[in-house]
Amino acid sequence: MLDILLVLLAYLLGSIPSAVWVSKRFYGMDIREHGSGNAGATNTFRVLGKNAGIIVMIFDILKGFLAVKLSIFSYYTWTSEPFVNLQVILGIAAVLGHIFPIWAGFRGGKGIATLFGMILGIQPLVAVSLIGVFMIMLFVTRYVSLSSISASIAFPLLILFIFREPELSYKIFAIGTAALVVLTHHKNIGRLLTGSESKVPLFRKKDKRNRNTN
Repeated sequence: MLDILLVLLAYLLGSIPSAVWVSKRFYGMDIREHGSGNAGATNTFRVLGKNAGIIVMIFDILKGFLAVKLSIFSYYTWTSEPFVNLQVILGIAAVLGHIFPIWAGFRGGKGIATLFGMILGIQPLVAVSLIGVFMIMLFVTRYVSLSSISASIAFPLLILFIFREPELSYKIFAIGTAALVVLTHHKNIGRLLTGSESKVPLFRKKDKRNRNTN
């Protein structure tokens, strides 16, 4: 019974629609009606800018992280297989809450930031490694979507071959996560193949200076 209650709390925590609330409260609009239509950090960055995007991203990461930490209220021994299994289930519940938020008509985002928060809560070293993959890809390509896809594919590879996670449930979750992220980014993949995907202007100021000197 306690486990079911914790899973429900994790879902409700993940359902907090930070992007929707920030866009409505401070910008007088619904983020889901603009840009890609997703209520997530990436679309918030694109539509509302850096400040709003950072706030939403941090909040969405915290949702996944805190959902996993609800496991401390269980009766399982820390690091035991049931404990890790519960952490995975709690994290998944939070991600599903973000994608299908009860507080926002079940129209949420893709859950990437919340998923990262979940991984951070379970295995911080893996999370840091994924940040490295994401940032390298973003620096090289300037595509947020491609960076997210690359990090998601790196997730099971790290779990299986680098960190050699012993828990079967976590291995299955890592593989499933990579498949899910690729599936939910199928439109982005199509735009990447046609060259129409939007880039993050990391070097905007530098590019302007270069144009002015040419």
